[in-house]
Order: sequence, then C-alpha cells, then structure tokens
Amino acid sequence: MSRPAVGVIGAGNMGGAMVERLCEAGWDLNVCDVDPSRQRQAMAAGATLAASPVQLARSLGAGSALIIVVVDAAQVRDVLWGAGGAAQALQPGQTVLLCPTIAPEDVEAIAVQLAGQGVHCIDAPLSGGPVRARDGRMSLMVAAPEPVLAGQATLLAALSDHVMRISERVGDGARTKLVNNLLAGINLVGAAEVLAMAERMGLNLSTTLDVIERSSGQSWIGSDRMRRAVAGDFEPRAHMTLLEKDTRLAVAAGRAAGFDGPLGAHASQVFEQAHEAGMAHLDDGALLQLLRQRAPRP
Repeated sequence: MSRPAVGVIGAGNMGGAMVERLCEAGWDLNVCDVDPSRQRQAMAAGATLAASPVQLARSLGAGSALIIVVVDAAQVRDVLWGAGGAAQALQPGQTVLLCPTIAPEDVEAIAVQLAGQGVHCIDAPLSGGPVRARDGRMSLMVAAPEPVLAGQATLLAALSDHVMRISERVGDGARTKLVNNLLAGINLVGAAEVLAMAERMGLNLSTTLDVIERSSGQSWIGSDRMRRAVAGDFEPRAHMTLLEKDTRLAVAAGRAAGFDGPLGAHASQVFEQAHEAGMAHLDDGALLQLLRQRAPRP
C-alpha cells in the first residue's frame, strides 16, 4: 500500500533516530535541519533533504504529516511561521505532529493557528531516548480528536510500539509529558544527591549504584545518567538545558492549575544552578559534578 511522504523538521538526537526508523521501514521521508552533520546522517539513512521548512512542506501531498522535533515553542513557531516557514505551504487536511516538550498553552495556541488554515495538529511529545526511538520502542503520548489520530495511525504505529492515547484534547499530551519529566528531574536530582553524599562518606559509587539498582531507591533515569557520570562521561546524550526547561515548564503548569508541590520547584532550581555553573551543554548527569562541589556543612 502506498503511503504519503512524511516530513521531519529537526533531525537531532531524537529526530534523527526517528528518521532512521522511518527510512528503514520504507517511508518516503523529507528532512530539514540546519546542522550539516545532521543533514549528512539523514541522507545516509535514505531521506531527501529540503533546504527550508517551506520547501519541505511543498514536497508533501494530500493527507501527509509533518513531524516537528525541535527544542522549544519559539523554534516551533519559527519553523512554521518564520522566514521560510512551513505553514505557508501546508494544505488543508495535512497534519502536524508536535513532538517537543512545550507548555500546554503553547500547544493549544499553535493548534488553533494551524486549524485556521485547515491543518490538523497532534499533540505528540515523546520519551525514551534515541536508542528506543531508533528501535520504535519510545513512548509517544498523543492527544487529538479521534479522527485525526485515526488518519495517522499507520505513521504513529511505525514510530512507536507504545503509542499512548491521552485524550482528544490537544494540550493534554504536553501536560502528561511535563508531569513525567518533572518526576524524571526530581529522580535525577535525588540520584545525584545521594551519590555525592555516598562519595563524601567514602563509599564506592559503582557498588552503591549496584545496591540502589536492586533496591527501593532505583529509578531508570538515575541508573542511566549516574552510570555515565560515575565513569566521568558527561558527553551530552540529553543536554542539561532540556530538563532545566522541562522542569521549569512543569512547575509553571502545576501552579497554573493551582498546585505547588514540595519537590518540583527545588529540583528545577538545581538544574538552573547547573546551567549557571557552566554545565548547560553537558549531559544532565553532570548534576553529580555540581553536587560534588557543595561545601560540607561545618
């Protein structure tokens, strides 16, 4: 069965993994990214390059989907409505999948603006990391009216074997992702804190992690990030700035709903402190380094 071409704007860690996944599955893929190294990777995977978002949008046919995998709401608006933006060439009946972690009100506003020209929007944040995205095992949280989801069901299934339908209300995918990422941030700060404490107590960190991973303190993100951090590997798989952004947005979303918990804001502040300490472009596991530097209490 023939399938319409798909466009991807943003072929970084997650977007590039999704490109490889779809190309391997035989999809006709058009990709736009400003980074030459990402362009080369997309071409090597079998994708066709577009020079700009609008050029990419012009390559899409009726019923096609445009997947946006950039960093934040400002970048989403830029690739859609900035100079050379895709929106000027999008056609009624096409669908935009919004995959970045952004504020629910931004998702809602973008969806309304797209609807003004007859373009559907699926609120589709994702989680799980590049390896799982490459293998089609990432978590994909989708929120959109049922007919819109049904229209892109084949594509969603190709992207993930774990497509979770949150609701028909665009924005609920973003809300769910922020809840998840706030917990991830809290868990990561906690893991870095206890390992920094264990080191100060003279414990072997690898052995301590072995115990934690088989005990009640285990968390996936703690194990994933702290294993690398203990080995001194801070090459960014997930930049510090991402959870800094996500925890900030999550705390703001909670407060907008009338909720202010005891841990989220504190975790968010730790990521902000890491940024201010010059760790913005390191892996977020570098929180261990930040907390190692805390002076002992007198």
